[in-house]
Amino acid sequence: MAVTIKSAREIDLMREAGRLLEKVHNELGQAIQPGMSTLEIDRLGEKLIRGYGCIPNFLNYNGYPASICVSVNDEVVHGIPRADRILQEGDIVSLDAGLIYKGYHSDAARTYGVGKISPEAQKLIDETRNSFFEGIKMAKDGNHLYDISNAIDAYISKFGYGIVRDLVGHGIGTQLHEDPQIPNFAQRRRGLKLRAGMTLAVEPMINMGRCDVAWMDDDWTVVSDDGSLSAHYENTILITDGEPEILTLS
Repeated sequence: MAVTIKSAREIDLMREAGRLLEKVHNELGQAIQPGMSTLEIDRLGEKLIRGYGCIPNFLNYNGYPASICVSVNDEVVHGIPRADRILQEGDIVSLDAGLIYKGYHSDAARTYGVGKISPEAQKLIDETRNSFFEGIKMAKDGNHLYDISNAIDAYISKFGYGIVRDLVGHGIGTQLHEDPQIPNFAQRRRGLKLRAGMTLAVEPMINMGRCDVAWMDDDWTVVSDDGSLSAHYENTILITDGEPEILTLS
């Protein structure tokens, strides 16, 4: 496993990639409303990314046909935007987006409520986000990779939610997906030792029901197997000598 340690120059470029992606997410989050198609979200996202002088890193990645992954309700990740997929009041929608700035990638995901949503759906969104922050408390130089995984699991499992096991977080840099893989569920081994200069995309994907998922016929969209709601929260982070720096959240 070759995990890259970024130089000061590379970290500066990744900071800017993260800062710009945060702006894209903030604008997309404000735009979401009932009656909007998932394709409209994708087109707006691509326009914003290109407007900042960046490249959407998801577009055509392994054949993925859009710039923003838009996943609704029981869709966990990789939902393909469509003109006929219309957001309804009470839906929840996960947006996974990334961009390339001067050769360096950023990656982040957020789950939003569409209009007024149920308290149960809001709790799922909130606790998925909280589990990310519990995980990155362990993301420090000298700790081990799976300390992050174990902290996410310890936090989220007390709610009875299912932690998706078929999809994990990852390293990031000049490639969208680099080593190491970062599970969101408890591990028996410790994993590699974290070192300052590592950049990671930590991304809990949490189902309200069981952890099991299935792939739809489009070969991209991943759904909860039991049809339960799913939430996703992700940021690109930098391991430092002290607390981790979140590059996609100021």
